[in-house]
Parts: sequence; C-alpha cells; structure tokens
Amino acid sequence: MKQVSTLQIMDEFPLKSAEALMAFRDRLLVERDPNAPHIIVCHGTGCRANGSVEVAEALKKALSVSGLDVKVIPEIKPTGCHGFCSRGPLVIIQPEGIFYQHVTPADCEEIVKSSLIEGKPVEHLLYEDPKTGERISHHQEIPFYRNQQRVVMHNIGHINPTDIRDTIAAGGYQSLAKVLFSMTPEEAVSAIEASGLRGRGGAGFPTGIKWRSAIAARQKKGGQVYIVANGDEGDPGAFMDRTLMEGDPHAVLEGMIIGAYCIGSNQGFMYVREEYPLARQHLSIAMEQARELGLLGTNILGSGFDFDVKIIRGAGAFVCGEETALINSIEGRSGEAKPKYIFPAEKGLWGQPTIINNVETLCNVPLIIEKGPEWYAGIGVPNSTGTKVFSLVGKVNNVGLVEIPMGMPIGDLVEKIGGGVPGADHFKAVQTGGPSGGCLPYELRDTPVDFDSLTKAGSMMGSGGMIVMDDKDCVVDVSRYFLRFLEEESCGKCLPCRLGLKSMLQFLDRFAKGEGSVEDIADLESLAQAIRDGSLCALGGTAPNPVLTTLRHFRDEYRVHIIDGKCPAGVCKDLIVYFIDPDICTGCGLCARNCPQGCITGEKKKPYIIDSDSCIRCGMCLDSCNFGAVRVE
Repeated sequence: MKQVSTLQIMDEFPLKSAEALMAFRDRLLVERDPNAPHIIVCHGTGCRANGSVEVAEALKKALSVSGLDVKVIPEIKPTGCHGFCSRGPLVIIQPEGIFYQHVTPADCEEIVKSSLIEGKPVEHLLYEDPKTGERISHHQEIPFYRNQQRVVMHNIGHINPTDIRDTIAAGGYQSLAKVLFSMTPEEAVSAIEASGLRGRGGAGFPTGIKWRSAIAARQKKGGQVYIVANGDEGDPGAFMDRTLMEGDPHAVLEGMIIGAYCIGSNQGFMYVREEYPLARQHLSIAMEQARELGLLGTNILGSGFDFDVKIIRGAGAFVCGEETALINSIEGRSGEAKPKYIFPAEKGLWGQPTIINNVETLCNVPLIIEKGPEWYAGIGVPNSTGTKVFSLVGKVNNVGLVEIPMGMPIGDLVEKIGGGVPGADHFKAVQTGGPSGGCLPYELRDTPVDFDSLTKAGSMMGSGGMIVMDDKDCVVDVSRYFLRFLEEESCGKCLPCRLGLKSMLQFLDRFAKGEGSVEDIADLESLAQAIRDGSLCALGGTAPNPVLTTLRHFRDEYRVHIIDGKCPAGVCKDLIVYFIDPDICTGCGLCARNCPQGCITGEKKKPYIIDSDSCIRCGMCLDSCNFGAVRVE
C-alpha cells in the first residue's frame, strides 16, 4: 500500500502541533505552482470502467514522445469522480480548464498535439449542449456544472485522493486542528447544532442533537463511546457516498475524528459495502497516511487526544444501512433491525453509546468548523440547510452526480443541470429517495428539494437517489421493480414487512397482466398504509412509498391496466404486442438478426413480419430498428 513520506519536508515527524501542520501546508504551497500545466484524468469507478486508467497511460506515452520542453511537461493527475458520469472518461487540461469527454487512448496523441503544442481544443471531444448544439470548451461553463453549488464535493476532481499532500495543500485537517486547540467539545457541538446540519443518510435527524445524546449517555454510564461512518449505500442507482469515499477520503476521516473528539470517542468504524473495493482502498490509504503524519491514532497533533478507525466490510444486505441492523452486523450477528425503544446514541455497539453518521454528513462537519455555522445555515432553506448530493439517473441527458443547495425545485434540477429528457418536452415523473422514495409527477416540478417539502409531497429525501422517468416508463412496472427489490432485501423479522410486501407484489403482478378489479386498487392502498404504520424499521415503513405516490398521482394508469388491459407506456409484456409497420420497414433485416427468438421473418428490401405467438417482448427489435418501423401496441 502506497505511503507518502514527509521526512524530506518536515524536520519533526509526526506532526505534533497545529503550528507544525500549518508549516507543513505552507511548505507544500511554496513548492507548488497553481498555474503549472497539468492534466486531470477522472479515476472514479465509472470512468475507470470506461478505460480512464488506460487513457492516463496513453497520455503519459504521448507526452514522452511529443518533443515538449521538459520544463512544461504537465503532470498527469488522477482524481476522484467529476460527477459527469455519462460522459466519461473525462480529461481536463489545466490551467486552461479545457474539458474533454468520452476520451479514448486513441485520442491522446491528438490531445497532446492540439491542446499542448498548438494551443487549440480538440473539437470533437468537447461537450455539445443537447438543446442548442453549442460546443463548450471549459467545464465551468457547461450547464451541468454551472448550475451546481459544490460544497461537500469542492475538492473532488482537483486532488489526488491517494496523496495526503494534495488534501493538506487544499486545507485538509485545518478544521481538526482548530477544534483540538481552539474549541471545547461543547463549542464544537454547538457549532454543528447552530448550522442546522441534518443527517444525509435518509432520516434527516439533526446531527448536533444526536451527538448530544451520546455525550449525555457517556456522562451517565461511563465507558467507551463509538462513532460509525455509514457507507453502506445500498440504493439502486445511488453512488453519492461511494464518490465521496473514493474522491475525498480524508474529508470523511476528518469529519469522523472531529465527531469523535466532540463525543469523547477513541474508536471508530467505517462500515463500507462489499461492492465498493476502490472506496475501501482509498480509505485504507488515507488512514495509513494520516497515521504517518500524526493526524490519526495516538496523541493526534500532540493534543493528547487518541482516536483510531477500523474499516468493516458490509455483507451486501440493503437492510444493514439501517442503524440497528448495521450494529448487529458489526457485532458479527445477522443484519436484522431491532425496535428503537432505546436509540443507538444511548445503547449501541456492545451496549455502549454509539453515533452513526452517514458519510456525506461527516464530510460537512469540517466545512462547518472552518467557515462557521452561520455560513452553512445561509445555504439552502430554513430547516434544510446546506447542500445535498444526488445521483441523477434515468431518462435525462446529463446523467451523473450533482450537488445543489437545499430548496432548488425538482424541475430546475432535471432541466437546468440534467439537460432535460431526451426526445421529450418534459419528464413524466421523478422518484426521489431511492427504492423507498416516492414518484412525483411533472405537475409537481416546482416542489423544492428539501426534507420537509419532499415529505409533504409524499416522497422523501432519502440518501440522495433521483431517477427521472419519461412516457415510456410504466408506473405499475416501476412500483413492481422497487417493491421486488425491497421484498428481497427485507430481513423478514417483522410480519408487516415479511408478508405485507409479498402481498403487495402479488397485487402488482396481477395488474401487470391486466388482471384484477378496480376494488383491488383500494385494497392495495389500504395494505400499503398498514405496512407503513406497522413495520419495525424504516425499510418496511417506507417501502410502500412508490406504490402510494403512483396511486395518488397516476391512478388512471392503474385503471387502464385493469379495465382496458393495456399498458400505456408499452412496458408490461402481457399487455403489449410488437409489430412492424410495412409502410416504414425498409427490409434491412437488422431486427431479424438481433431477435433472440428468431421470430422475425422476411425478405431483403421487403417488409418483415413478427410472429406474435413466438415473440417474448424483449424489445431487441425496437432497439435495433433505425427507421422507427417497429411499433408497440
């Protein structure tokens, strides 16, 4: 595992005071020219999957044979996820800020020649606005970035997450030093309270109040106190916490150390889901480097405060994102929820007071300490202060990770940042809050994205998943998808969740086949409300949300399935038929070649025909037709 030794820079090692940390940062800044040329290559999970590591190697090779003067050869800097995931791999030429998308190794020689030698952008790699067709050279001018407010993610895309020197040069651990030497735990907790910071994991509980509960429990019973960073993040399509852990691991760590100082904890745990190997790797490197510099472990910065962290690998159970199930998992038991007669802040891990904070929540803590609670409270709206990171996915032009101030209307997020829906005037619905969230229709596009407004509209903030749907998405099918996921992920401990979700799914399965009666809709609604009110934990309590909100806003679509036996979106396989319009078909045969059933026949340059009895409604013919000849009824 890579370490970054500072022995060459510091005479005294590890760092033993706030002044030593500041001196270390000053020396780093003196050595670094902010205007020096460098090439940033996104190394987030999404870009890695699309070949960004190979792009970085190809850039190094292109630079080595370019003939550039050695003094101006730029550094290749790998960073965390830039957020614009649908456009990766991403490359930014600094200090000019030229933004390239969909970069391949084959493009690297042209990038070096055009951008670095001739001083011209590579036109075909620039972002093209889907509405105006305009090509945009600089990332800060692209609407996706321009309309965000990056607070928690301010370092990501600028620092190398595996080099602690980048973090310290950017101001990392200054808030920790401030807390340890200039603030009492009481003053630090009061600052968090005054900021209005609420948990970003879903429940939105005030962070300062949670910390005070643990402090009171420690004072009452004594003994060890624990702090846990919840990086389980099991929502389909959500990758907010993963990006923070991968792209700025020291921000998570610093927030955790500050929280530990406030509540009097000497031991912490980072609970990271098994499917996040890169996040665990970067966190491990960050912890090792922090220990080397005296920022983690025994006698942190010479303050006398001891604190260390251990990474716990989650086993992949969605329910372990819930506090009591997570505690069971860390203790080595099955991840099942427990009744919260006593909250974890009073009696958690091994019976001791335990604070569990979401990763994004902890990343906010150093910023509040650095800039003050008034600054933080000035962002967003009353009772929902600060910013929120969302994974914006689905039927939207600009798919990726976005950070917005609380209170931005849903419509602005989808249209201004997301670039709208491809090939449509507007979206059909947006589901917020992950699989347990609600589906809000276009008519509610002015709904502010904050805790209270989303709850009032029947949805929830959740951890930050946001899925955009268009007219080709069926609300019955969407509800089935999320309900099936939640039914499979339920721990099964309580009756309402164990049997109730299964019964709800049976209703939806019948509706998707055109079966059932109108009265069944009311029965489904009644069952959903009973499960919401009677479940043991938040998984069951919020699981009916997709059904309840689609029934509220799209009830007619349910009725069409049952009464007319049709799926208006053309999704439910038992209610649709694929056919080829003979007036449009050119006889190219592409649909027949892609059909897995071999049920499409015809002659070249003559209309083809689909055998409906053999068709499995997979949609391959629809996707492969370039002329719009394949239709769905």
